[in-house]
Amino acid sequence: MKRAIPVVALSIAGLIPVWRYEPSIGGTTSATAESATPESATTPSAASTTASGTSSGTVVKGTTVNTDKGPVQVQVTFSADKISAVTMLQQPNHPQTTAAVPVLISETLKAQSADIDTVSGATITSDAYKESLQAAIDAKG
Repeated sequence: MKRAIPVVALSIAGLIPVWRYEPSIGGTTSATAESATPESATTPSAASTTASGTSSGTVVKGTTVNTDKGPVQVQVTFSADKISAVTMLQQPNHPQTTAAVPVLISETLKAQSADIDTVSGATITSDAYKESLQAAIDAKG
């Protein structure tokens, strides 16, 4: 009987964090308002690679990469042969992804390639980002 009270108390104390845990909801995505298109909204699993010339450079969309957290797709703007901007068209709605995206974009602009480091805590998103980015770079040719 002397052990029962501490065992019950510690068991309850150990379960409280489990009860309070709020898991991320996989599959939800957030897209920027300027880049949300009916094509990407209706068929997120379709791999789309398009290129178009604009006055500020060539804009190329990478493939949509489906992950356990949600789809990832980038859009790359090239000025001549340099990457001048990267925009996330689709990304998982997750705090770690939200924190990782600016780092990934910054590293891409520095490296001028998809050969960048994975962001700790957002490995799945980082790998999908690099895959979509490489597809956009390859499509630019």
